[in-house]
Amino acid sequence: MIIDRDGNITIITQEKASVKTLVNNIEQAYDKYKNYHIIVNLSSLDKINLEDIIEFLRLSNNHRGDKKSFVIVSDKVDLDQMPYEIVVVPTIHEAYDIIEMEDIERDLGF
Repeated sequence: MIIDRDGNITIITQEKASVKTLVNNIEQAYDKYKNYHIIVNLSSLDKINLEDIIEFLRLSNNHRGDKKSFVIVSDKVDLDQMPYEIVVVPTIHEAYDIIEMEDIERDLGF
């Protein structure tokens, strides 16, 4: 797990371990990330399926409930199959765009 910060955004990149392990690691260290928008980059993993993405659902819902963005980056999933409660995009650039749009929505009171 590689962690980078870019302003008010934390980027967590997973290289080898399973998605379940990653979710557990994020939950255990959540106090470090709770005040930042989170991008979880899964682009380097070979196989990602719907069940892997659903592992992040509780974490995503809690984080978004605290008025922070939570975005998963993977180009190896069928975006049409993703639940609407979780944001999955194919590129890091799109993740930044989503965070910017959600910040605007929060500023406008949506």
